[in-house]
Amino acid sequence: MNEVVRFTPGDLVRARGREWVVLPGTSGETLRVRPLSGSESDWLTIDPQLEIEPVESASFPDPDGKRIGPQDEALLMRDAFQLALRRGAGPFRGAGRVAFEPRSYQLVPLMMALKLDPVRMLIADDVGIGKTIEAGLIARELYDRGEIQRCSVLCPPHLVDQWVTQLASKFHLPAIAVTAGTAARLERDLPTADSIFRAHPFTVVSLDYIKSDRRRHEFIRSCPEFVIVDEAHACVGAGDATHRRYQLLQELGEASDRHVVLLTATPHSGDVEAFHKLLALLDPVFAGLGDAGGAAYTKLRERLAAHFVQRRRIDIEAWKEPGLFPRREEDETTYRLTGEHEAFMDMVLDYCTEIVERVGQDQRKQRLAFWGTLALMRCIGSSPAAALQALRTRLGTDEEVLDGASLFDGEGEDLVADDVEPATAEDGDLVALIEMAQRLAEEPKKDPKLKKLAGRLESVLKEGFSPIIFCRYISTAEWVGEAVRKWFPDHAVEVVTGRLPPDERKARVAAMGTKDRKILVATDCLSEGIDLQEDFDAVVHYDMSWNPTRHQQRNGRVDRFGQPKDLVRTLLIYGENNPVDGAILEVILRKAKAIQKDTGVPVPLPDDDRRMTEALLKALLLRRKSERAGRGKQMAFDFSSIPEAERLDAAWRDAAEKEKRNLTIFAQRSLKPEDVLPEWEKTLGVLGNPHQVSRFLEHALRRFDVPFVKDADEYRLDARKLPEALASRLQDAELGDQIRIRRTGGSNHHLHRSHPLVEALAELLIENSLDEKAETENYAALARTGAWSTAAVSKPTTVILLRIRHRIVTAGAAGDTTLLAEETSALAFEGLSAQASVSGPVASAFVEATAAHATSMTARGREVAAVLSRLPGWKEAIESHARERAQALVADHRRVREAVKGAGRIDVFPVTPVDVIGAYSLVPELA
Repeated sequence: MNEVVRFTPGDLVRARGREWVVLPGTSGETLRVRPLSGSESDWLTIDPQLEIEPVESASFPDPDGKRIGPQDEALLMRDAFQLALRRGAGPFRGAGRVAFEPRSYQLVPLMMALKLDPVRMLIADDVGIGKTIEAGLIARELYDRGEIQRCSVLCPPHLVDQWVTQLASKFHLPAIAVTAGTAARLERDLPTADSIFRAHPFTVVSLDYIKSDRRRHEFIRSCPEFVIVDEAHACVGAGDATHRRYQLLQELGEASDRHVVLLTATPHSGDVEAFHKLLALLDPVFAGLGDAGGAAYTKLRERLAAHFVQRRRIDIEAWKEPGLFPRREEDETTYRLTGEHEAFMDMVLDYCTEIVERVGQDQRKQRLAFWGTLALMRCIGSSPAAALQALRTRLGTDEEVLDGASLFDGEGEDLVADDVEPATAEDGDLVALIEMAQRLAEEPKKDPKLKKLAGRLESVLKEGFSPIIFCRYISTAEWVGEAVRKWFPDHAVEVVTGRLPPDERKARVAAMGTKDRKILVATDCLSEGIDLQEDFDAVVHYDMSWNPTRHQQRNGRVDRFGQPKDLVRTLLIYGENNPVDGAILEVILRKAKAIQKDTGVPVPLPDDDRRMTEALLKALLLRRKSERAGRGKQMAFDFSSIPEAERLDAAWRDAAEKEKRNLTIFAQRSLKPEDVLPEWEKTLGVLGNPHQVSRFLEHALRRFDVPFVKDADEYRLDARKLPEALASRLQDAELGDQIRIRRTGGSNHHLHRSHPLVEALAELLIENSLDEKAETENYAALARTGAWSTAAVSKPTTVILLRIRHRIVTAGAAGDTTLLAEETSALAFEGLSAQASVSGPVASAFVEATAAHATSMTARGREVAAVLSRLPGWKEAIESHARERAQALVADHRRVREAVKGAGRIDVFPVTPVDVIGAYSLVPELA
């Protein structure tokens, strides 16, 4: 049995014929290690006592001068090491594993979270600002700091897949979906006493799945240290399901050390009681905010400000960051029913009026009949195809067949399942209506609404937009999609509805991304849960929603952070002589728009029981009855004179005023760009900025002889032409045969330091360059020494590139926590001086300076030999620089985290000897 030698994180060891870096998680008996030149994902655990050969201390080999290269190899070497860093040493530990460039405003919640213990936050930013990104940044940071080991996201079912994708693609957190459909399979693979939530560190959990008592108790028993709750407003309010969700969140919050982040774009919505219940999930004391007054209220408000961030777009735009959000142009267009189409509408309205009159005084029958007639009127207004489907589906006597939430366009969980045409017809002779609907559906070219779409769509496409056409029902979407394919054969047209399973919906949308000319026709199954801004930039509301929130959700698919285009377009189509369209447009949609313009944020319709909307539409049928009695024609309707419309307007205005006061009180404006950006930019200076990433990608691909195309928007290359060693590293990345990497934007496929191709190139170059057994003519191995002349120096100068590992030790009530961090740096020495003339970025920049002209191999060999002979004499200066960097990091961490949340201490210790990556001699250019 081998003698046990104690190693600590950051130490280098030799085992199994190669060198390894010791990682945190090492115990007294075992070592957690990763290859010195390999990936973080290649870590493993070694038991030194079971190894055939003893585990020994090792050191990073100094450059030996066997390979002497030009300036471009030195630059590629520096960039490769910098971009390979994953455990950044700056104050933001998670930055090295974030696959995008967050905007400064998105760092505000993170800065706030780092000052809380535990983290209890409500992020209530407006739609499209990036609440998912803000919560993910907090999760990534806490995980990389070692403060959490597990995390769960609780969200509505239709958002589960989106969260899984976002956590993996943007934050490198491999989450699994826990839903009613996946839980049984996941549990089958576990020991009897184990839990999904203990076995899998990152989970995204459907609120539908978790709400039962048994599952709720299991989750609480095994709950991770960090929980994100999306659409948190759905966990407060009336209803049994809502009550169970709220009970779950209350019980989660009882653990005093659990971190909880709540997300919602509608925290207040005019319901003060629900709002205070939501705040109480942060701290029960906030439930008393409404009863407090005077100094007590002020004190509670100030305390809440540390936990609550709510910003409108106007607040974000005040940060004056370029390209945050696109400019949105909104337009409306009308069609007029004539001929058979107008006659069909009249026939349906007459039928609906008769049905409502016939049921008599039975309240249940009245409600059922009224809902059925409303559903039929909605289908008629949508399309003849939807009307035909609805007329063929008899309602019968089962009230559950018609769901009021679906009829009135509910939110959240209803979005995927409610695009099916409802059952509508209770009784009566429907032969004439069905025959007419059939005839109209078979002649789409004559349909006034569809003709209006075709005309407007033609101009939208000519202007270069890629539109999404949102329809209310599956039949309508498929009918519209078929017509659009015939009208625009040179465009790729896809139809996505709730008829398709989630994976198929995602696959069809993803396939559209490869098309330059495209039109997507969809139901509201895509109005949440799938970000579409990468490939689409226009929204057409073919069918109006009866819920203004859905219009905002639809628009938010393209009008959001990450939209690469400067301009997006929206178009609303409605019937000028369709009374239902008129009621919804005037009383609901236009008022919603006016209120949003006034408050700066969308205020949901304050009609959760839908009674006011029902009363409004009942008034339409009563008006129809009176017109029939007088044998008059449908007249213009003054909706403002209807008492129900007046009550709805008053309630909405009241909710809007409360929302305005709420924004004034709680909007987070204390942190400014100048407070946030310097720290983040300092982190990017350590990890590599976007310009470096672009330069590295191009230079590295040329190094591997991989052809690529670069244009204003993206890089394109054929994955089949990648060398085998590189292709094998990308097998799990699912990049496809044709790799496309966008140069800008916030998409999952844009160029970033943690893009799979960039990671693979950096790691492979480092491995080949450090492999002592590699052939000297290996084109993928970079020289660690070099010499060239340049105008960047006035005296002979040696640049030493370094990789420094640091142990970050945080002391707290639970004991010491040790983390490992890495950074690259550089020192420049003039002549024979033993003291560095400059260090850090200034010294590193010498490597970027263009070489003046080629130096002979003999001269280069002589210069490199002189540098290597002086290298031992510079080791003291190198270690001194590492200690200075450690002290600077202590200051950075304490400044951002306020001395570890005001308690304990933080220390940073450099691991010595420091790794010398390369040594390069720069000679002044001769005049």
